[in-house]
Amino acid sequence: MTTSDSAPAALSEGSAPAALAGVKVVELATLFAGPLATAFLGDFGAEVVKVEHPAKPDPSRGHGPAKDGVGLWWKVLGRNKRTVTANLSDPAGADLLRRLVADADVLVENFRPGTLERWGIGPAELHEVNPRLVIARISGFGQLGPYARRPGFGTLAEAMSGFAAATGEPDGPPTLPPFGLADSVTALATAYAVMLALRARDVTGTGQVVDLAIIEPIMAMLGPQITWYDQLGYVQPRLGNRSNNNAPRNTYRCADGRWVAVSTSAQSIAERVLRLVGRPELIDEPWFGTGSGRAAHADVLDAAVGAWVAARDSDEVVAAFEEAQAAVAPIYDVRDILADPQYTALGTAVSVPDPDLGPVRMQNVPFRMSATPGQIRHTGRAHGQDTDEVLTALGLTAEEIAELRAAGAI
Repeated sequence: MTTSDSAPAALSEGSAPAALAGVKVVELATLFAGPLATAFLGDFGAEVVKVEHPAKPDPSRGHGPAKDGVGLWWKVLGRNKRTVTANLSDPAGADLLRRLVADADVLVENFRPGTLERWGIGPAELHEVNPRLVIARISGFGQLGPYARRPGFGTLAEAMSGFAAATGEPDGPPTLPPFGLADSVTALATAYAVMLALRARDVTGTGQVVDLAIIEPIMAMLGPQITWYDQLGYVQPRLGNRSNNNAPRNTYRCADGRWVAVSTSAQSIAERVLRLVGRPELIDEPWFGTGSGRAAHADVLDAAVGAWVAARDSDEVVAAFEEAQAAVAPIYDVRDILADPQYTALGTAVSVPDPDLGPVRMQNVPFRMSATPGQIRHTGRAHGQDTDEVLTALGLTAEEIAELRAAGAI
């Protein structure tokens, strides 16, 4: 249960059930798109059962900073999930998966294409067990094509999608993001695709396979680069913090050393900014009337805005822009986020009890629903913590569970 005063309240007794209450999801995924996708589903009430190898748990448990030997990323990524162990390459472990999916709605996996088929638990076999099962398959390059069996990670997608080529300073190298951008975008796409497949199942009565290549969702977020090239031969260049669609659009350093970002996508905002910084004569220039014209004269506009900003502390800059109804934002790091009253009002960060760490703050569910809000009910659980409980619910006896554990199948 969430414990932040500003977070969405728990559903009270007698209120509407969670949006995905009654939906059972089996997760066979690691690092990071699949686990994040199932976390999004679990946030809104889906019962998520995460299956990990008995001896090789999800690497995210040890990824990134840790406190007292406890991995922090896993506490976020594993939220709202029950954890079980099964060696799926072992026939006994594969049989447990068949039993798990018999009454499941969704399976999310990110093995290299062909792996589940080799173990006898590919989509064809699983649909024999449960024809209503939605199977979301996440891989670097998709289930078909010449690269299908290559190992694929988000970094490769960020490189091959056009993102890195368009990111960075004009005279600098292509730049990769310092976090799992492609994986995160794929996670959102996966959750969306799963919901579409579940809706289709309402109509057809049968499940289907969803093929997600990590190289594709991030490309969909990069704008009409393919259409630009197809129609104009235009290739998006690296522009740093500038835009080729409007100006001024950049980051500017204030007198106190802090930075702000300014955007002038709308013509009216651009005019307000130039009046604010004391350069109204630029508005009368013939090139100022279009975003592309302003972008072509970004040096002039950046000099005007930058000089004005550099003479003032960040609080004064933000206050003046707000009074002028011009678009500005301070450049935040996580310390600023946690102190900001807007994020507090939205309940963006929430404190969740954890048996290892006590209260742990993390990002809350990414949007609010008036009737069926999401909840972070608990943090990521220990490796295999729920194995006995889940297998008992499948009908296995304590003796059978002990035998499977002794054989290394769980």
